[in-house]
Amino acid sequence: MGITTADCNHVLATEQLTEFLTVVADRPDETAAQHAAVECAVRALGADLAVLMVDGGVAAVVGLPADAVPAYAIGEIAAGRRVTLEIGDDSYTVAHAPISGYSPGALVLGRRAAGFTIEEICLLRGMAQVLELSLQALQLVEAERLQAAENGRLIDSLQRRQRLFDELSTVQRAIARREPLPRLLEMITESAAELMDVEMAGLTVLDADDLSKTSLVASHGVPDDAVIRMQRVPVAALGAAGLAIMGDELVAVDDYANSPIAVPEIVRAQLKSVMALPVHENGVVVGAMFVGSYTRIREWDKASQDILKAFAEHVSLAITDARTLREMNAAFHDALTGMASRSLFMTRTENALVTSRAGGAAALLIDLDRFKVINDSLGPNAGDRLLAAVADRIRECLRTDDTAARLGGDEFAVLLPDVSGVEAAVPVARRIVASMRDPFDLDGREMYVTCSVGVAYGTTGEEDAQELLVRADLAMFEAKKQGKDQYTVFDPEMRASFQKHLEMEADLRRAVLRHEFQLRFQPIVRLRTGEISGLEALVRWLHPERGMIPPLDFIPLAEETGMIVPIGEWVLREACRQASGWNARRPADAAPLTVSVNLSAVQLERADLPDVVQSALDESGLPPHCLVIELTESLIVDHRPETLNRLHAIKALGVRLAIDDFGTGYSSLAYLRRFPVDIIKIDKSFVDDVGDVPAAAALTHGIIQLGQALQLSTIAEGIEDAGQLSELTDGNCELGQGYFFAEPLTADAMQDLLFGE
Repeated sequence: MGITTADCNHVLATEQLTEFLTVVADRPDETAAQHAAVECAVRALGADLAVLMVDGGVAAVVGLPADAVPAYAIGEIAAGRRVTLEIGDDSYTVAHAPISGYSPGALVLGRRAAGFTIEEICLLRGMAQVLELSLQALQLVEAERLQAAENGRLIDSLQRRQRLFDELSTVQRAIARREPLPRLLEMITESAAELMDVEMAGLTVLDADDLSKTSLVASHGVPDDAVIRMQRVPVAALGAAGLAIMGDELVAVDDYANSPIAVPEIVRAQLKSVMALPVHENGVVVGAMFVGSYTRIREWDKASQDILKAFAEHVSLAITDARTLREMNAAFHDALTGMASRSLFMTRTENALVTSRAGGAAALLIDLDRFKVINDSLGPNAGDRLLAAVADRIRECLRTDDTAARLGGDEFAVLLPDVSGVEAAVPVARRIVASMRDPFDLDGREMYVTCSVGVAYGTTGEEDAQELLVRADLAMFEAKKQGKDQYTVFDPEMRASFQKHLEMEADLRRAVLRHEFQLRFQPIVRLRTGEISGLEALVRWLHPERGMIPPLDFIPLAEETGMIVPIGEWVLREACRQASGWNARRPADAAPLTVSVNLSAVQLERADLPDVVQSALDESGLPPHCLVIELTESLIVDHRPETLNRLHAIKALGVRLAIDDFGTGYSSLAYLRRFPVDIIKIDKSFVDDVGDVPAAAALTHGIIQLGQALQLSTIAEGIEDAGQLSELTDGNCELGQGYFFAEPLTADAMQDLLFGE
């Protein structure tokens, strides 16, 4: 494959950023670095004018006398309210990049001729980030220098302070040279051990894939066997370093052997003293740096603490700088799909909303509907191939000037610049949704995945890129809520709807804490005798203000948020307790009642589910064969190997399993023999027409015969009249439930029905 223009631009941008860093980092102080930055930026981007604003004032300028710079106009440009600058007879097209940190400001460039390209704007922002890091480093060293001059008590002698300056300067130069991060971290660790006169120093960072664990990434004086043991260690088991991470604070232990946090293994290793300090990346704790002494007890005075803080700050600087470099390298395209990255997409969207001649721009947010199931069942490699294929289909639906981006995970976005209204985006959204319905070929295996698309339109000069994406996100959320596999156009009322969704989620979380849920019980009847043989437990939510909330209004939200786990466990335990109590009151010669409890897909994902079921049975005293776990047919279809193993474990307890809403899925017959099922529940949609429509009756009788052939019990759901009862009884359906017998009843009403009280 040949080298593209984009590849050349990327390489050139990287070289220019490296040159910029080298020039700026080589300056001895902040003022010199600022002047070097504007001079280098003018050369790299071929600009006629460059102004660096810091704290509202002009810090450096090229192309104009300093006293001729219109500070107010430059401030307007930095705020994004102007894109041109008039100075005397000259007119400049301008671009700017913000600078954060200790001294916020902006780097502004101007040209008399053509404007700036998207790639040049991205390069300018990269330069601003490099300048920001370099200024922070210079300010840090300067702060250390001032502190040394003002407070000689920080170290025992001026010579030791000079050594600290020398070490920090060496580290800073290594960061500026972009030496490999592991080498930088080893350098900092070794310097800290030498300067603090300790035998041991190390740096441990949180694992990216499991933030509850940490691994040692740099060390000095740590034995090799200990280095091996300190990989993927739970944070809570890491002693002083773990406490520093969890508490985000310095932990200093002078006499380790007599400390309440001492780890016996470390005491046996003769560690006398230890001090640990958290390390941050953009203000978030990502690890801890620690030092220790094996030879003597150390008093970690303020001077020692400040020295460790200085090295920890340089660790943070090195980690942040490495992340910034990765972001700059990935600033243009997503590595997996070749699409635009989020940063490039947002930059182009900002530009489209400023320069559109047609009136505005449209954004589409695309999210795959069943990607997690595929990714979990086939593995991440197959998932990555599917994402790449999805990206290809999205690109096929677009015009040459449109931008497609992968925002992360299975979320994509499309920018349609220069469109006059949302109507222009609807056909594109329709094509994307339709294109996803065709099967994907993954290594000879057909896979199906649909998508939900949110469409939003922004008018030039009225909305910014972030607002446009928020609108598209709200529309996409609405498409998901309406059933997925479709597109939805943003409507202002969606904000209120989403707010209600958030309020409902907050109410649901409070409901779990306040025990606002109740059980209703619907009898399951033997159709030939009318005898009640079992009960189905159904959950209801009694909201203190809105009253009784139907399950369809909160169960999907509970599954989405994970709240279904505590709710479902309470339902299971309460249903078992009630059924056990009622069975204890029944005559000795009467068959015990069964109780059926619905299980959600989220609960079935829990590895401890068999233990929870066993615990509910043990606490209630309900015999296992009296408990029926109901599973939806779609859950069976979308199962993973772990699902089948979990169901076999539950079955081994003696519990019976039922398929709920049977007949509404699309592959159930193939799974009936594989899954340890005892009961099939015929969906109400079949029962509704069984007495009036011959085809419905024939289909229902076929399901009953299938159950008999497989030695499964059959329960007809939703029986509402005598005609349905008669037809089902004649068809040899064993059991049934529905309003013809009783509606879902409270525990007291159910007790009255069972015992005539």
